[in-house]
Amino acid sequence: MEWPGSAAGTCGRVDFTPFLGSLEGSTLDQVLLSVALSGKVAIAMKGRFLLRAVCESFQDRSRIGCAVTDAATCLQYLEQEPYELLLCTDHLESGSGFELARQARMAQPQLRMVVLALGDVIPAQYVEAPWLEAVVAEADFIGDQRPLQAAVMAVMGQHSYRSPSLRSGTLPYLSCPRLTPREYEVLDLLASGLSDREIAQRLVVSEETARTYTKRLLRSLDVNNRLQAVLKGMRCGMVQL
Repeated sequence: MEWPGSAAGTCGRVDFTPFLGSLEGSTLDQVLLSVALSGKVAIAMKGRFLLRAVCESFQDRSRIGCAVTDAATCLQYLEQEPYELLLCTDHLESGSGFELARQARMAQPQLRMVVLALGDVIPAQYVEAPWLEAVVAEADFIGDQRPLQAAVMAVMGQHSYRSPSLRSGTLPYLSCPRLTPREYEVLDLLASGLSDREIAQRLVVSEETARTYTKRLLRSLDVNNRLQAVLKGMRCGMVQL
């Protein structure tokens, strides 16, 4: 089953919650298993790619209560039942992740929250907000310093967290390699939220060949996974979500 594109929602908004059972991959469970997480997780990410990448990092997708790209739909889910953790980006297809976090805390005072700051900054009006527990800069996520794991562990232990760039005020050095035309093409397809199977269909190659293309792209960008690849590609001006 293919996931819906932006046409499935209104004004670019997408709700992937009904499609969670069709996803591939698992890694974030290894992070969540290290903390006492037993309740539902709400996920609100900007764009199809980020939403799919985060959702696919759950092996047990029954943990995910909602997976959307806008603030309003996420809040609607939060009104229906209790949640334990909210993972969101600062920028969304509609609405602000920081404002979503504020309203979510008002709706569910016990909710723990982690914001992935694609802009690498916390707006001045939210810097000292007591409800803003954990913020991870996009730059630190690309560097694979495990800030997401640290952030989740911190908030589940009722502590606050800021990833290294936000604490120091200095972004890590970013090396932008030169890609081949095929690597640019694969990066663009990854950013569109396509799986290896869907990339193979688009490029008219075998699924094994598509996986090989993806592996080569990761090596060229010197990253460990697709999410890092697309985020680095964005920072280097190679691709847009």
